[in-house]
Amino acid sequence: MKTLIKAEELKLGYEGQVVSSGISFSINSGDYLCIIGDNGAGKSTLIKAILGLHDPIGGKLSFVHDKKSIGYLPQRSDVRRTFPASVIEVVNSGAVNSLNRHFFLSRADKARALKNLEKMGLSGFERHSFQDLSGGQQQRVLLARALTSAKKILLLDEPVSGLDVHTASELYETIVNLNKEGMTIIMVTHDIHPALNSASHILHLGKKIFFGTREEFFESEAGKEYLKESGHHHHDD
Repeated sequence: MKTLIKAEELKLGYEGQVVSSGISFSINSGDYLCIIGDNGAGKSTLIKAILGLHDPIGGKLSFVHDKKSIGYLPQRSDVRRTFPASVIEVVNSGAVNSLNRHFFLSRADKARALKNLEKMGLSGFERHSFQDLSGGQQQRVLLARALTSAKKILLLDEPVSGLDVHTASELYETIVNLNKEGMTIIMVTHDIHPALNSASHILHLGKKIFFGTREEFFESEAGKEYLKESGHHHHDD
């Protein structure tokens, strides 16, 4: 398996204030990593470090790929839902992110955007106004946008927050299918379900830092505690 991202004894924080330290993990091609942990445990700081927006205070974070090959789906609260653009313009803006200097889209870029929209079950919505879509549809458009800039890795920050249970489970299914097709998934989530059902690996941030396979996590002290806090008292596969 090809390692894409490796963290060794990372120390994260702002202006010398350490939020979390001693974080080590590696992400291989095809992994589905769930990052879980309490609020304030450093999840969003880690995302910024992976995206190259924020340097770790200490330790080493190495990339075997260009950081621009990560497709990023931010938290819903970070996206303007009243964006006055058509669906296809929003999806195409993912390609602009990965273009670096030249801003016009090639035919291949445009074809890729349409293909990703089709993957999300939104063929025929190209000319619709983004702001008129339902929350679930908007999230799928933004996922298509992230896919358009993703070469190897999708980084998803709380992808189902604010969605109803049915829409959320459909979105999770889509993410599982993308992973089966070979896309490496990194997902920050408060929701125990993808961690229990779909993740290949878990990174738990907090007082107890844990990185390992899903099975190892739910056998560990940190995992058992997490299950209990989530209202699950046993683990059925």
